[in-house]
Amino acid sequence: MYKLVFSPAFQRQLKKLLKKNPSLKTKTLKALKLLRKNPNHPSFKLHKLSSQNNWSISLAKNLRLIFHRKEKNIFCLKIGTHDQVY
Repeated sequence: MYKLVFSPAFQRQLKKLLKKNPSLKTKTLKALKLLRKNPNHPSFKLHKLSSQNNWSISLAKNLRLIFHRKEKNIFCLKIGTHDQVY
């Protein structure tokens, strides 16, 4: 199992996202739990970002999470729509 580490920017973005869209709270929390267990789960559509050692997953149709994986830690860097995180 991985340990999730949230950057300050990620925490602000998540708080803003959930305040604006409270209906995403359950889906986002469920996805974060699954990310801890299996970041390679097929539902995430995991892909490596070019020119960086960062990865992207899809949490919902237009909701992305950018993270960096090092050993047993997953550093959550950004969350938001496709246009917001890229």
